[in-house]
Amino acid sequence: MAIRAVVLDIGGVLEVIDDDVFPGPAEARLGLAPGAVAGGLAGLPGDAVTGGATEAEVRAEWQRALGLDDDQVDELVEDYWRWYVGTLDRPLLEWFAAQRGRRRTGILSNSGPGARERERCHGFEQVTDDIVYSHEVGVAKPDPEAYALTARRLGVEPHEVLFLDDVEANVDAARAAGWHAVHHVDTAASIAEMERIIAALG
Repeated sequence: MAIRAVVLDIGGVLEVIDDDVFPGPAEARLGLAPGAVAGGLAGLPGDAVTGGATEAEVRAEWQRALGLDDDQVDELVEDYWRWYVGTLDRPLLEWFAAQRGRRRTGILSNSGPGARERERCHGFEQVTDDIVYSHEVGVAKPDPEAYALTARRLGVEPHEVLFLDDVEANVDAARAAGWHAVHHVDTAASIAEMERIIAALG
């Protein structure tokens, strides 16, 4: 019954995301109405989060829908990625990295095309046994298959997984899948609760 794998989300968990960075400033700079950037992806061929669109298609759709020139769309894309990768929560990453060796470590992230390459700056691949990016595997949280796939790839049973996510629906789905899960709000509190669960299960 012991915890054999610790799995964390990225955005809002390992990365602190500041919603004041994007898209508001970009929309103001470009003279766009609030919400225009998000709405500007309505014409994508599929859902980018589950692999239905490429990074190039996202860029092209923003350019077309928002009427941007090449320089403007390049700047918009860079603004987006600066927001997306956020700021590393170093105390949480250090705790997570320290689990490796004693337990399997993994990431389960709802992601967009280009995320793996852009997030390499944080060194996640160096502290994990596996990273499941939704855009690469074609399934996203809270779909039960996202949790089943992650457990299979880590080589553990569902009840052996401890999970941390900042979205309550994803936490609920993890528990429904048989995982132990913690809703992340505060780093110190999350670490304390995960340590409590690990200690309680031996």
